[in-house]
Amino acid sequence: MILTVICDVLGKENNGTTIAAMNLVRSMRERGHTVRVVCPDEFRRGEKDFYIVPTLSLGPLNGYLARNGVSLSKADEGIIAAALDGADAVHLMVPFMLGMKAAKMAKQRGLPITAGFHCQAENFTTHIFLMNSQFVNKMVYKVFYHNVYRHVDCIHYPTEFIRDVFEGVVGKNIPSRVISNGVNRIFHPNPKPKPMEFRDKYIILFTGRYSKEKSHTVLIDAVNRSRYRDRIQLIFAGNGPQEARLKELSAVLPNKPVFGFFTRGELVKVINYSDLYVHPAEVEIEAIACLEAISCGLVPVIADSPRCATKYFAQTRRNLFKVNDAADLAAKIDWWLDNPAARRKCSESYIGYAKSFDFDHCMNEMERMIIETAGKKAKERARAATMDLSCDSEALAQSDAEFAGVEANHG
Repeated sequence: MILTVICDVLGKENNGTTIAAMNLVRSMRERGHTVRVVCPDEFRRGEKDFYIVPTLSLGPLNGYLARNGVSLSKADEGIIAAALDGADAVHLMVPFMLGMKAAKMAKQRGLPITAGFHCQAENFTTHIFLMNSQFVNKMVYKVFYHNVYRHVDCIHYPTEFIRDVFEGVVGKNIPSRVISNGVNRIFHPNPKPKPMEFRDKYIILFTGRYSKEKSHTVLIDAVNRSRYRDRIQLIFAGNGPQEARLKELSAVLPNKPVFGFFTRGELVKVINYSDLYVHPAEVEIEAIACLEAISCGLVPVIADSPRCATKYFAQTRRNLFKVNDAADLAAKIDWWLDNPAARRKCSESYIGYAKSFDFDHCMNEMERMIIETAGKKAKERARAATMDLSCDSEALAQSDAEFAGVEANHG
């Protein structure tokens, strides 16, 4: 089949949405499908089956977006139309301007449309300092529904959590599938010695974009309260606009945290020589980063935020801490470091648990969702065409009868 994937935001693979998009593209191509990608990335111009749209200019906001590593797409109808020509199905990654236009154009053509749900309202409202406004967050979901999701045939939710949130706000039950974005097969247990400079340290890892909703500051505060503060080495894998602020706040720690973006291969090594994984984020749809860590057997400590799906990965109460409560997090960190035997047992349990997020299985489910949605759409079109033909036949028969009556009357 020919699948057109619409990516308002793509860029480098340093965030969950881009990784999910490129995983889908690569896996569908590996399965023999032609995948067209519509995105604003100039560095991909000339690559086979990439359709490059202009970036959206927002004047003074352009600098802010650049600092956040974001380029928004301009909805160029000509380019979208070219990417839709001959396509068998369309998949939207996020409900922004490019996705809105593509959804409407695909619907006009009668193409089957699936759409991922990779953007929580708070991912947007945090940038306008309204992350904690329930009213504004609900309005964002309603805008998403009105502009995009009401036009699609099936929604892909990475977790049951975000489906419940969205359907609870908009009060609609659109056909959907819950499918994890999956954990790449390279993330597996492979114990590594710690770097020489960290041999006498407990290494605590958090992988996440440096943004407010990821709550790095809670982890910094917790380590500063820990009985092991002198021996803890924090590693913050990622990048983002809050980096300078986080470095400033972490200056109180005896050991300077490591900040930086790691390739997948490098991250696998870091996970496998770390002692704990802490996920303090307050807002999260799935947190593949946490799944990558536990797939390698790293024990997690996760915020129990009501706006975060990651809490459902906790197997015991000691794998959870009270959201935004640095003292509780410090107590949980100290308990796991005090009890290495319990940590080893928990690690073994998580290795088995993570198998349910097998990447190949998840990609098979994504392929099935798209193919079955396309098949259902084709049947609906065929049924509609049959009904139209039947109606036309009945109308023709009625017209013939009326004409015959007219002829008889005018014998």
